Amino acid sequence: MSLLLQEIRDSPMLWLLIAVPVVFVAAAVMPEAHTALFVLSVLAIVPLAGLLSHATESVAAKTGDAAGGLLNATLGNLTELVIALAALQAGQYTLVKASIAGAIVTNTLFMLGASFLLGGLKYHIQEFNRASARIQAGLLFLATVALLMPSALGGLDTASVAPVTQTLSLSLAVLLIIGYGLGLLFTLGTHREFFSSADHAEAGEAPWPIGLALGTLGGVTVLVALVSEIFVESVQEAAEAFGMTPAFVGFIVVALVGGAAEMASAFSGARKNRLDLSVGIALGSASQIALFVAPVLVLMSYVIGPSQMDLQFWPGAVTMMFLATVTAMFVTNSGRSAWFVGVLVLMVYMIFAITLYVLPPAVR
Repeated sequence: MSLLLQEIRDSPMLWLLIAVPVVFVAAAVMPEAHTALFVLSVLAIVPLAGLLSHATESVAAKTGDAAGGLLNATLGNLTELVIALAALQAGQYTLVKASIAGAIVTNTLFMLGASFLLGGLKYHIQEFNRASARIQAGLLFLATVALLMPSALGGLDTASVAPVTQTLSLSLAVLLIIGYGLGLLFTLGTHREFFSSADHAEAGEAPWPIGLALGTLGGVTVLVALVSEIFVESVQEAAEAFGMTPAFVGFIVVALVGGAAEMASAFSGARKNRLDLSVGIALGSASQIALFVAPVLVLMSYVIGPSQMDLQFWPGAVTMMFLATVTAMFVTNSGRSAWFVGVLVLMVYMIFAITLYVLPPAVR
């Protein structure tokens, strides 16, 4: 604990941890002050993301960047899964689907592009394991193809297609979970020697003991989940006050704040020339959401939802997810990166963000 307290004392950013209890008190005392809760929750998530970043790097130092990136992606997506399950139980399927699509696009484009840019500004050329990036992008492509199928049926007669869409979504959910499990077996089991990190990391400060790192990961993940729930409850009202459309909020704002912890780890890894960790978190998180989180939500809707959820997304969401996947496959194919590659990826993300910002509220 002394190491953790010293880290908090020495880092001004972590002084914002005072916002964590403040946001919980504010949510209990003034639950209708949505704009204030929105700002407080953002301030609380920032230092929690910093702690999660340091803990993830300490775990990765013991397990390797591949396993470390997977662990970070899993814990980060656990937050989004908890929030989505709450929305699922309330029957807010539009919010659930928007958060899924937004998280996939944000992780694939913003997190990956910003990692390339931040690392490239410090290093002339950075290298990463091309095989690992290729398999993650391939898994993501598999998921987008599967999500495209139910959405392609949306233009047909709704009355006759609805049962078919539900059956197809259930079948695809099971298939995607199997595909994700086999992907883990391939990368971490039978062929793990092909996915080792490129050895270009710079020497940094000593990592935390593994017990402290794992304990911090678990505790911070719980706090991020609780704060993120307050954020999601307040963001819609706050968005209206700031003039943001629901589409922009679901795809951009919620996804950026929900993935803040993962982004902190990815950006820190890129600045320390550990681009394998950054790529593993960005693409690993996106593929995990598409191949595991989304199918689990479909299955859980049969248990806790007022009705069954399907995998039919609106055409614009499917288009953005597909283009984000193609972009990721294109820029990671060489196994090398520079700052301008990050700029190109971020520009694709900005095109999507601008489109969603000017989109009329009635259009989805």
